[in-house]
Amino acid sequence: MDPIGDDLLRIIRPEIGYREGPGRHSKFGEWYAANVVQDPQYETAPWCAMFIAWAAERAGVQQYVGQFAWTPSQARWFETNGAWSRTPEPGALVFFDWSGGKDIKGIDHVGVVESVEGGTIHTIEGNVDRVWLKRKTRDQSKVVGYGLPRKVKENLAGKNDTAPQQVGRIEVRPALAPASTALTDTSGTLPVSMETALVAGLLTFVLGTSFVLSRLRPRVSAGRHRRRNGRQEPRRRAERRTGGAPPAGASLSLAGAPEQDRAGSPETLRVRRPGWAHEPYRADHPRPVSGLAPEISAPETPARGGGAPGRVTSRAGERALTG
Repeated sequence: MDPIGDDLLRIIRPEIGYREGPGRHSKFGEWYAANVVQDPQYETAPWCAMFIAWAAERAGVQQYVGQFAWTPSQARWFETNGAWSRTPEPGALVFFDWSGGKDIKGIDHVGVVESVEGGTIHTIEGNVDRVWLKRKTRDQSKVVGYGLPRKVKENLAGKNDTAPQQVGRIEVRPALAPASTALTDTSGTLPVSMETALVAGLLTFVLGTSFVLSRLRPRVSAGRHRRRNGRQEPRRRAERRTGGAPPAGASLSLAGAPEQDRAGSPETLRVRRPGWAHEPYRADHPRPVSGLAPEISAPETPARGGGAPGRVTSRAGERALTG
């Protein structure tokens, strides 16, 4: 076995059976947040890669394994150092894509190969089945590739064993377990920074306040004087042109119900019946009545006060003076 892989497995095996604490806290995330990136967000982040970084530091082989929390970056680091392989071997880091892809960008999870039997690999992995550090048996259908710490050491030795490449701030993103939609076997995405969270919170507050105020704002009714069919405005224009009188050629509806305009016909207006049409007959508006005695004309007499001559009529004993 590769001596570097052997040292790594020697630290990892005693941790089998570890389970993360409440709120997704893990001792590996706490260590990574305090010693690698100085960011408390990693204390509750998915910890499959941070567990390997912790074990590599304990074994003193971190310069050949790397200290990462984002699995695609760790795989790319192996590739850059000429230590990327498609063939498994004990002590190698194995990278998975649960969708079955073979691109480094799609990697979801990482573990350490403990042994190989034909097409089956036996691994030790952290953050599996949601919370556990345990042994797993895998086929290679979901494997993207393998990182070989021994090859990193060989290539660095060829370069006078220079200092390991500096690892930047690597974030975490969740992944999906094989043949499952539940979040497990995770490595991670970029957690939101504090500044971004504050801006997002403020924006949410402003939008929520605007929505509440819009619901409380009184609504202005359109009024009953407006028609939905758009007939009111032409009528007003016609009244302004004629001074309130109906336009020439317009038909009037006195029945009280609106008439339906027809294409090419004059505009139809609705006019109320005058008030006098509903009043009873009044005696001061005489008119002849059939069946009564004929009117008897009297000689005209001068009106009092020098007014115009008047006329006295008699109808069945009744007298009416006009003048």
